[in-house]
Amino acid sequence: MRVMVLVKATRESEAGFLPTTDLLEAMGHFNQELIDAGIMQAGEGLRPSSEGKRVIFDGETRTVQDGPFEATSELVAGFWIWEVKDMGEALAWARRCPNTMPGGGELELRPLFEAEDFGEAMTPELREQEEQQQRAQADE
Repeated sequence: MRVMVLVKATRESEAGFLPTTDLLEAMGHFNQELIDAGIMQAGEGLRPSSEGKRVIFDGETRTVQDGPFEATSELVAGFWIWEVKDMGEALAWARRCPNTMPGGGELELRPLFEAEDFGEAMTPELREQEEQQQRAQADE
């Protein structure tokens, strides 16, 4: 199963405070453990929402909203994609993660949809399209 691990933003991350050398070293070590275990598929930190944009959909209308965005606790400061046996394994790894933010951090773990989750709506043609897109991504 694949899970997305969301590193929740804090006031500090939204203010643009960068991690210390000690935290960068700890996260680098943790990421290497994830890679060595075959768990980590991707992972990145995100710049503050003040540098971001939102595209808001309303029927055919698209409205662009400039950051920063309110509700810091609902924002994401980084992410990983992990391949794990189950949510229990994902939680075991998450518990080992260094504290991601000064003063306290929060991780949110969310399972990703897989093609088989969509049942009959995922036609053979759509499944082939999905597989082609995955192969193209892997080639980049």
